[in-house]
Amino acid sequence: MKWDELLGTIGKEPVFSSSLLLAGKVNPQGLGQQLTRWTKAGRLIQLRRGLYSLAGAYRKIEPHPFLIANQLRQPSYISLQSALAYYGMIPEYVPVVTSVTTQRPGLVETPLGSFLFKHLKSPFFKGFRLLEIEAGQRIFLASPEKSLLDLVYLTPGADSREYLEELRLGNFPTLDMLALREMARDTGSPKLRCAVERIGELAIAEEYQVL
Repeated sequence: MKWDELLGTIGKEPVFSSSLLLAGKVNPQGLGQQLTRWTKAGRLIQLRRGLYSLAGAYRKIEPHPFLIANQLRQPSYISLQSALAYYGMIPEYVPVVTSVTTQRPGLVETPLGSFLFKHLKSPFFKGFRLLEIEAGQRIFLASPEKSLLDLVYLTPGADSREYLEELRLGNFPTLDMLALREMARDTGSPKLRCAVERIGELAIAEEYQVL
C-alpha cells in the first residue's frame, strides 16, 4: 500500500484500525511492516497495537480525547471525573481521560494523551449513551447520574461527606435526583444509597446558598 492509498482509504477518520485497510488483496504482514515504517517516519501515531491516527501535519480532523478513549478499550464509556467535568459538575481540569470498561483496567499513555480505565462488572455496565461529541465523532458517555455513581462505587471512602465536599460538586440542576436514587437502589449497594442521600443534602445546601 502506498501513502496516497492510505489517505484515500481512511478519508477523514480521526482514528483508524489497521483492519480497515485489509479489504481486498492486501498482504497483512506487508501492511504491518508498512505501518511500522510510517510510524517511525513520523507520518502515523500508534495509539495501541492496530490503532492509529495520522500525525498532525496530515490530519484533517483532530481526534477528540473521548473518541480515543473509546477506541483504546472496547467496550468502554467515558465516566468518572471526565464525564463530570464535561457536564460542568466539578470545577477541576481533568488531564487524564477517565473511563470504565468490562475489560482489564489500567493507565494507557499515548502521544495524544493519558487514558485511565477502571474495571466495572458487567451487571453495572449501563447508564451511558451514544453522543456526537464533535462533528463526525460519536462516543459513549455516561449520564451525569451514572458518572457520579461510578465514581463513588469505584473510589474507597467516596460515600463520606468529606469526600463529596472535596469534589466541590456543582451544577446540580444537571442531575436527575429521582433517577440517581433509583440507580443507586437498583444496585443494592448500601454505599451508593448512603452517598446519594448526602449528595441530595449538598444539592439542597447549594440551592439555599443561591437563594
